[in-house]
Amino acid sequence: MTTASIQEDKKAEFWGEAVSRTLVPVEVVPLADRPFEGRLVSHRLGYLRVSTMEADATRVSRTAGLIARSPQAEPQVGVGVQASGRAVLRQDGRRAEVAEGGLVLYDTARPYSFDYPERFRSHVFQVPRRLLGLPECDIRQAAGTAITSTEGFGAVLLPFLDTLAASAHSYPASVGDRLAGSVADLLIMLVGQLTEPAATDSRTWSGHLVQRVREHINRHLGDPELSPESIAQAHHISVRYLHRVFEGEGVTVGRLVQRCRLEACARELARPGGTVPTVSAVAQRWGFVNPAHFSRAFRAAYGVSPREWRASRTSGATDSAPSPVVPAEQQQYAVEQVSMPPRQHGRPIGD
Repeated sequence: MTTASIQEDKKAEFWGEAVSRTLVPVEVVPLADRPFEGRLVSHRLGYLRVSTMEADATRVSRTAGLIARSPQAEPQVGVGVQASGRAVLRQDGRRAEVAEGGLVLYDTARPYSFDYPERFRSHVFQVPRRLLGLPECDIRQAAGTAITSTEGFGAVLLPFLDTLAASAHSYPASVGDRLAGSVADLLIMLVGQLTEPAATDSRTWSGHLVQRVREHINRHLGDPELSPESIAQAHHISVRYLHRVFEGEGVTVGRLVQRCRLEACARELARPGGTVPTVSAVAQRWGFVNPAHFSRAFRAAYGVSPREWRASRTSGATDSAPSPVVPAEQQQYAVEQVSMPPRQHGRPIGD
């Protein structure tokens, strides 16, 4: 979109309406007493909106009134990257000066304003806030902080965002979806870096994600399609980032799924009374598609076959979670042996 063919006294209004339709509703006020020119290019990569704004000196404001008029609008976390010119962001009483080559994070759910005192070019990246899985207090704390390309994480993030903005038009949908996940991962890391020094809660942003993933696994154990890929997709993160988050947990995501499924099967096989299901029925209920694979995995983890396990339980056995009865090295060998079982359908759980 460009104002080139718009009547002079209508250009700023036209450009402001275009920005409001593309990003979020805002007010635009030119800051220079001369003809206004503006240009906006925008692309969608999955759930990520990538836009480049170029215009004369301007104030762009998202007021409390504009926010109140669209209560159903989904809050976005935005990052503005100054390709040229300068910007000043004000949000939550915080003032951030963004020089050329820098970036700043903001939240569309609360009022803010950008002042561009001279002609500028800015890349804007917006991600739905809920997809980041971050506490609102962390986003509020990180918003309004300027980052330069010479400090810490900015040295990695800024070149990537610059390249992505320039090439956003060229990616097919499948690649765009994965790039959106990568940007979300980077924003999570950025917020974590900006908030970690002041964190008082022992559970960091990654700890929240680990807890959510564990709860997701418990809810979907019976789904044979449960895998690191499906888990990452459900949480709108990349598989690589999912594995990175679990590095400190002492278990990979694939092994965690395998362990939880075996524990659920062992509990059910040991349950006294009532109708006794077949071993294959129990295995299938908890996501094991191939009976032979289940038997191998169970014996490797507990030292006996599923039938022997059930037969050895007395009528007074408890319903608590079982513990493997074999050495750790044998369990490790078992997991490695069954990480890619032969299956007719469904996904194997690997590392």
